Amino acid sequence: MIKLDHLRIPVTDLARSREWYIRTLGLTVEFEVPERQTVALQDTEDFTIFLQEVRAPVVPGGCALWFQVGDVEATFAEWSARGVEFAHGPRKSYWGYGAELADPDGYLIRLWDPRSMKEK
Repeated sequence: MIKLDHLRIPVTDLARSREWYIRTLGLTVEFEVPERQTVALQDTEDFTIFLQEVRAPVVPGGCALWFQVGDVEATFAEWSARGVEFAHGPRKSYWGYGAELADPDGYLIRLWDPRSMKEK
């Protein structure tokens, strides 16, 4: 068996990114390593994203993360109502059907659900 378990993403402002991933995506803090300017954030399935502050510039759009949600259209409506800004709402694109937004460093965040992916 092989299972992706952790992913490190370089960020330019750890506090800003930490807050964004918690507030916007609902990730939770697993642990923090202040001396490494790193925070480990988990999704509801125990996948961990390490955000690590770096001094070098990051490449906006240089990373894309796909998050599976229960219903992409309902999630888009709910998050839009609470002020989350999207690049686009649910639509068909080259990677399937879903919505897209960007984190504070410009990394692409794509939301999808299995039903819409099959039907649309």
